[in-house]
Amino acid sequence: MSPRLQPVEPPYPEHIDRLLTKLMPPATGYEPLLLFRVLALHPELADRARPMASGLLNKGSLPARDRELVISRTTARAGAEYEWGVHAVIYGPQLGLGQEVFDAIAGGGEVDDSLLMTAVDELYDTAMLSEITWQRLRDRYDDAQLVELILLTGWYRTLSTLINAAEIPLESWAARFPQT
Repeated sequence: MSPRLQPVEPPYPEHIDRLLTKLMPPATGYEPLLLFRVLALHPELADRARPMASGLLNKGSLPARDRELVISRTTARAGAEYEWGVHAVIYGPQLGLGQEVFDAIAGGGEVDDSLLMTAVDELYDTAMLSEITWQRLRDRYDDAQLVELILLTGWYRTLSTLINAAEIPLESWAARFPQT
């Protein structure tokens, strides 16, 4: 499948190279993601969005494991195999989340954190949280973490929309949705 938007290709102009290095530092061992190369089609917007994305992914107050469960469920619900697969390979193993956890999240299997799965599902389906879910979340998280959880779900819903609408092809090394 060919993307609807052709990502920027090397050699990159200096300003695009700087942007891509901010989005995906060379130390990761991966070339800049296709998603980032599509975002680089609008470098000003990508540069403005980068602090929000980095803040949610790298500097948040949610436990890292919880963050990855939320991202995985959101992207799986959106059918954004691209983003789900990147996180399953890059971030999951660092946190002790094996492929079986990502597969259960994407395939509708049992996940050991039903509260987060329910919260993401409610936010995904209605942009709301039921009173029961809200109270259970309040028992676990402080106010700042609740704001972060809600915005994290929305941010990855937004990225999923771009990925799907632009038909960004899967990274060759990324995980694939489980076959059901």
